[in-house]
Amino acid sequence: MSAQGDCDFLVKRARELVTEDPWAAKAWLITARTLYPTDFGIQYEMYIIERNAERTTSAGRLLYDIFINFPDQPVVWREITVITAALRNDNQDKHAQFLKGVFETLPGPVQCQMLLKATEQCFNTLEKAEMLLLLLKRFPESVVQHGVSLGESLLEAENVEDLDTPVNCFRKLFVCDVLPLIINNMEMRLPASLLHKYMHKAAEFYIGYVTRGPCTDPQLQGPQEVAGLKSPGIGRGQRFVIEGLSEKSSVVTEPWERLLEIVGVVGARCEWQGEKGSRTYTELLQRVKELCRYLPGLEGETLSRCCGQIVTCSTLVLFRSAHFYVSTVQPSLFQNHNSLGSTPWVLVEDLSSVFNDVEVERSSGKHAHKKRKLADGREKTMSSDDEDALGKGRGRHILVNKTEMPGWAETLEHFRTARESWDLLHSHDALESEFNKICLAWKTESWLWFRIFLTDMIMYQGQYRKALSSLVQMSALQPQQSQNSLTAASNLEMHRALIQQASCHYALGEHRLACEKLLEVVSGLVPQNQEPTKSSEEQGRVRNKPRKGNDLRLVPCTSKDILPFCLQLMLACFKLRAFADGGRDDLALGHVIVLLQHDWPQGEALFLKAVDKICDHGSFQYENFFNYVTNIDMLEEFAYLRTTEGGRVQLELLPNQGMLIKNPSPALGVELNTLLLPGAQKADRHHTVTRGITKGVKEDFRLAMERQVSRCGENLLSVLHRFCINEKIILVQSLP
Repeated sequence: MSAQGDCDFLVKRARELVTEDPWAAKAWLITARTLYPTDFGIQYEMYIIERNAERTTSAGRLLYDIFINFPDQPVVWREITVITAALRNDNQDKHAQFLKGVFETLPGPVQCQMLLKATEQCFNTLEKAEMLLLLLKRFPESVVQHGVSLGESLLEAENVEDLDTPVNCFRKLFVCDVLPLIINNMEMRLPASLLHKYMHKAAEFYIGYVTRGPCTDPQLQGPQEVAGLKSPGIGRGQRFVIEGLSEKSSVVTEPWERLLEIVGVVGARCEWQGEKGSRTYTELLQRVKELCRYLPGLEGETLSRCCGQIVTCSTLVLFRSAHFYVSTVQPSLFQNHNSLGSTPWVLVEDLSSVFNDVEVERSSGKHAHKKRKLADGREKTMSSDDEDALGKGRGRHILVNKTEMPGWAETLEHFRTARESWDLLHSHDALESEFNKICLAWKTESWLWFRIFLTDMIMYQGQYRKALSSLVQMSALQPQQSQNSLTAASNLEMHRALIQQASCHYALGEHRLACEKLLEVVSGLVPQNQEPTKSSEEQGRVRNKPRKGNDLRLVPCTSKDILPFCLQLMLACFKLRAFADGGRDDLALGHVIVLLQHDWPQGEALFLKAVDKICDHGSFQYENFFNYVTNIDMLEEFAYLRTTEGGRVQLELLPNQGMLIKNPSPALGVELNTLLLPGAQKADRHHTVTRGITKGVKEDFRLAMERQVSRCGENLLSVLHRFCINEKIILVQSLP
């Protein structure tokens, strides 16, 4: 029998005895190894027996022997691959723990050599990088030799794969694992340019990570989908992918804090002015604001280094604060938003003064009956507006309802900080140039979330023409963002741009364009089943706190809030035309009267101003009156205008004679007091209205008024919504 045959026989005999007598099997192999000390099969079989028995020390000793004596055997590397995989894996099962224990028994130099050789055996870039990272973590002294080359290989692999997002497996491994080892190793002498490059790569990754769009699947996808990644903040339906990583290892905790740590370390190593290495984002901004004062006197390398510090810090503060602001006003853009209770908001012109800027002359004795009615207390002094404002730069406020937006103060503070950072970055040509380079490299023009912030900031600055241009750019991004969303909420999000365009056109005096945008929005809204009842305190807020007209307001982007805003803005547009000095426009005045029904009685003073105007002219024509005016106070006033006491005003409120009601039903002929409020108010109103109908007024007007009183219980929002839809053409044509 040949020597190889003897070896095979001894190994076979040992295998047969393993289950029934392991000690005998071990003895056979010891004998075999003594006879044939250079045979790989015998020594590998000894290792397998010890490994299967999970005897850590003996298995480790045998693994060391076969690694030293037979380094070129493929089966050895398959075994080492299994062990290193266990080392890289967070899995804590019993077998993985055993394999880690086997590796720990090896001498340090052997561990290092084994990891290096294992790295050479890897053909997959990601696997090779993870293996080398394992070496760097276990042997920090190897960072000097391998750290930068590993980082560059990961960045190169990202370029080779042509990934269109920084949120990928290569960048994640570099930023979260390799970069901290490099910058925290004081033995490495790296140029400032390389440190800045790595810091910007980290910033781009973390910003892309926190602003990524929602996933369609709860599980992270595999490497086959990497090529389909979109830029951060674009695809609402995109899948968030970090190739080759498990769901757990793909999660990055406290990304903003991690980024701040990197900035602190790099700043200290680059000898930034006044850098302590541990600052908050607010302190970063405050420090660079101080540095900006010295820029005019700097030149050369000193100027370049100072600009680098200012631009880096201000840019990070800008994107962080802008992200926090937008995550409040449009939370659905981001992956981690809470789908329940995440109300989007839209920044628009504040219209609080729409009812308050008209002085009504009552000294002439007109509307005496109305003045008596107002004495019931509806105009009593109310408490002041409970809405607070921040961002008072340029004399403007941003108003928000505190009860509807938890954390409102923090949100507005982030908006102010982001604006301040933006202004700082554009305060010097050198700063602006460097900032533009970063924006170009990061492709910020494709970030919808950042475009939303920029638009709001431009509106705040009062640059409405520029804001309109920005809104057009936003509209180009919006369809991609909402292509998989068909809900009413998503439709309103798509209408954000239209709502803001209307607000900008109004601020520019372009009332027809504003009305067109508003009507487009209204056509997609569904009015509430019944109009929300406002408390007397809420009614008094706007009445008693007039604004200068240059404030902004954050309005919830819901049908409940947007429809009233659209109605108010249309009222503001028509009001200017209806009350123009020296002119008469009954159509615009009629539109104003219809729209004033909303938020009644806040618009009562303006309505009385309209009545004064009608009395001055002695006539009024508005054929849509009985289609859309259902407010009992308004009906009473117009009934009174037809009487002798009211001035016998000539009113043409019916479409044509052919539409007159000749034979009203018994329900319409019932006394008016049965259709109005109960009790004393019923009797009072009955007396006032009937005195205007029973004193010689034509039968057609009386019957039409009776029918109209019977409609006073209709849902007012539905009536006004129908008014906007049915009269869309005439509404637009009524404006210049």
